Amino acid sequence: MKVPVTLLAGAALDAAFGDPPNAAHPVAWFGRAARLVDRVSPRSRAAGVLATGALVGGVALTTARGQRVLGRTVTGALVLGQATSRRTLLARAAEVAGALDADDLAEARRLLAHHLVSRDTSALDASEVAGATIESVAENLSDGVVAPWCWYVLGGAPAVAAYRALNTLDGMWGYRTPRYAEFGWAAARGDDVANLLPARLTALALVLAAGEGAPRAWLTWRRDRGLTDSPNAGHPMAAMAGALGVTLTKRGQYALGAGLPEERGAEPTAEDVRRAIALADRAAWIALGALVLVEARR
Repeated sequence: MKVPVTLLAGAALDAAFGDPPNAAHPVAWFGRAARLVDRVSPRSRAAGVLATGALVGGVALTTARGQRVLGRTVTGALVLGQATSRRTLLARAAEVAGALDADDLAEARRLLAHHLVSRDTSALDASEVAGATIESVAENLSDGVVAPWCWYVLGGAPAVAAYRALNTLDGMWGYRTPRYAEFGWAAARGDDVANLLPARLTALALVLAAGEGAPRAWLTWRRDRGLTDSPNAGHPMAAMAGALGVTLTKRGQYALGAGLPEERGAEPTAEDVRRAIALADRAAWIALGALVLVEARR
């Protein structure tokens, strides 16, 4: 049984340093290239497929070539360290919790919108801000932490880089607006497929990390996973809602965890955000442990 040095080193880099500043972050550089392509491309589905394929394929090819210079271990560790965001995600969520503790709703809304979600936060009350933060922790635990680890096990550093590029394009182009409904189709559908396994592994890890709340987390996951528009986001979000014993609500769209047995009120609070951070941290290490075992047996 081999020691999966690269996977462990990549996780350690993220744990030690988190995300670098945008000026030094490869994802930010990629985003600038994607915006340029967006500006000059036709608004058709075919153009979106070509643009998505060229950008994602270019990143994978560049990473594969980088392995020839730096070696597989160094390249893989660096790519994983840049592609994952556990430390930064949990720190940003803690900032929102701190603002809620200080009764500074305006600052909590600003931090939530700036760091964690793309939706309009200006009309959210304190419990909705806490709930949206918890949802973001759950969803990004899958997209930004477990998924890169999964894709490393499946295809090495080029697969991680390709996944991160695709996920970034989905965040930029994957909207059902007149501008992106056709052009962003490939990015959105590709990201859905790429996250099928990570989302379900993340939800299972959250259940296992929930301790006494595991039965409720399991029931909520199985019952509410399909309530969101995304085929993947509902899995970790529903498991998180059940584990915490709260209801995660997005007005007019869903209520995850509603009506389940609980000891407290259903509306999330700043304390629940901190509980979500701790739970996500435990779940991340559970998922990593499982993937390390898979990688070690290859």
